Amino acid sequence: MKSILVLGLGHFGKHIVNKLNELNCQIMAVDIDEDRVNEVLNLVDNAQIGDTTNVDFLKGLGIGNFDTCIVTITEDFQASLETTSLLKDLGAKHVVSRASSSIQQKFLLRNGADEVVYPEEQLAAWTCIRCTSENVFDYIDLGNNRAIYEVSVPAEWDQKTVAELRVRPKYGINILAIRDDGDLNVNVRPETVMRFGTTVLILGESDKISSYFRLNE
Repeated sequence: MKSILVLGLGHFGKHIVNKLNELNCQIMAVDIDEDRVNEVLNLVDNAQIGDTTNVDFLKGLGIGNFDTCIVTITEDFQASLETTSLLKDLGAKHVVSRASSSIQQKFLLRNGADEVVYPEEQLAAWTCIRCTSENVFDYIDLGNNRAIYEVSVPAEWDQKTVAELRVRPKYGINILAIRDDGDLNVNVRPETVMRFGTTVLILGESDKISSYFRLNE
């Protein structure tokens, strides 16, 4: 069971806590606002009211005992930056911090964050890709021009096997799974037959996938 420390219980922080609870993680939640802390008491294993920019307060949390520390402070970037830096100074194993702009993202990475999430940018990219192509049902950006797309099986793939399509050797596109009537089949083999009307999850370079499936047309 993963042990997670969540610092900041605004809207984003509450969503994080809710999802971690669904995933059966061991959660400690922290916020300077008592009302916010009280709102998540039924979802966490432990909760503390305190200032995350206070080094003595953070020391008392046992930072090194958590697998991941997630900084979700949104209203005060200075506090987010200081908290991120202090966590690394106190021996945090892995720090994930939330940014609201690309500039914040750069500062957080320079000041100790192992990973930065930028929800607005990520959601904007997802929305644009979904809205500009009728063939894309989901999209996950993996960075470095790589992504996972869920797309409609093209008509020319109908009744052909994965081996016959040869999309991996030809285009570097990996078929990860097939979704049929809501059921996800991840056991894709060379002899697996594609069927028009289903969707397929594929992994590869974004520009090659976009070109092959004509996603921007």
